[in-house]
Amino acid sequence: MHEPQAPETGGPLEPGPPQVGATQGRVVVVFHPRSILTALGVLLAVIAAVEFMLLAEAGLTLVVIALFLALALNPAVEFVERRGLPRGPAVGVVYAVALAILALLGLVFIPPLVDQISKLVTALPGLVDDLTRGHGPLGFLERRYQVVERVRSATTAQNADGLLGGAASALTAVKGIAATVVGAIIIAFLTFFMLLEGPEWQRRCTELISESNRGVVERIGTGVYRAVGGFVTGNLLASLLAGVVATSIMLITGVPFAVPLGLFVAIIELVPYVGPLVATIVVTGMALTVGTAPALIALGLLLAYHAVEGHTLRPFLYGRAVKLSPLAVLVAIVLGTDVAGILGALIAIPVAGSIQVIIRELLQRREERRRSVVMG
Repeated sequence: MHEPQAPETGGPLEPGPPQVGATQGRVVVVFHPRSILTALGVLLAVIAAVEFMLLAEAGLTLVVIALFLALALNPAVEFVERRGLPRGPAVGVVYAVALAILALLGLVFIPPLVDQISKLVTALPGLVDDLTRGHGPLGFLERRYQVVERVRSATTAQNADGLLGGAASALTAVKGIAATVVGAIIIAFLTFFMLLEGPEWQRRCTELISESNRGVVERIGTGVYRAVGGFVTGNLLASLLAGVVATSIMLITGVPFAVPLGLFVAIIELVPYVGPLVATIVVTGMALTVGTAPALIALGLLLAYHAVEGHTLRPFLYGRAVKLSPLAVLVAIVLGTDVAGILGALIAIPVAGSIQVIIRELLQRREERRRSVVMG
């Protein structure tokens, strides 16, 4: 009998991929230099992008706001285009109508808004005095927590430091108003040119992608546009309606400064979940200055409205644009707020929706590749 011979080889054994068997106790993982360099490159790119965002935060804020406005107006532009107008005239028509609506709203709301804000500033010392003495429905704040004394000392300081601080505050306010006006003009121009040149930029970016990947990128772009555009349009309409409802409730219950508070509600309601809670607390707190009964009525009406809005109106306005679970929404808002403050909270949900679209498309493509390999 002959013992089995080991197969002859023409040279030294070549290392192959690690094998796992009954007699093998460990797996050797080999990292290729190219993979390591790629990972380091991606890490450096991410760090550079974050650093750039921190340095250009103010400019990026204006660009993001303009992008959201352009996404909100683009459906109207496409509607006008389908009626036979070219892109340029369609953008001009929609933009002119939007500016006319803003001007009309300004003529209607700005005079009472300025008047009520002036009255609020005039009445603030009296409100502070009443609260400091522990009078009124909100007197318990001073009796229990002494939270008003700090406000009063800051607003009634008459020494030199207080005067200098007041002058500095006035200068800061003037700078803030000027920056707001300039920012609004920049946003207006950015929005106009985004609407005008958006399709051309999209076409140029698509041409840079290879034919094999172009279909996937176009599907991702379409999904992201639907998610972001649907959310922006629905959120703007829902927040505007919430401001109108809150203003009406305050007018009915006799709550003072209904117009500026209604404007505040319309703005804060842009932040889902968190905005309605803050709006309800602020409106109810102001209603307490009138009496307990108006506060309870305002609280009950706001809770009822938000219950109906959260289960019917916002899902209807969003449609199928953003399909996120409540947990995903809350996580996105928390992370967005921590990264970029209020702006981060505003863009958290559309960004999360866009990421979800990208992940869904990548998973679908991987599944198609797996099926093609199995069938082949």
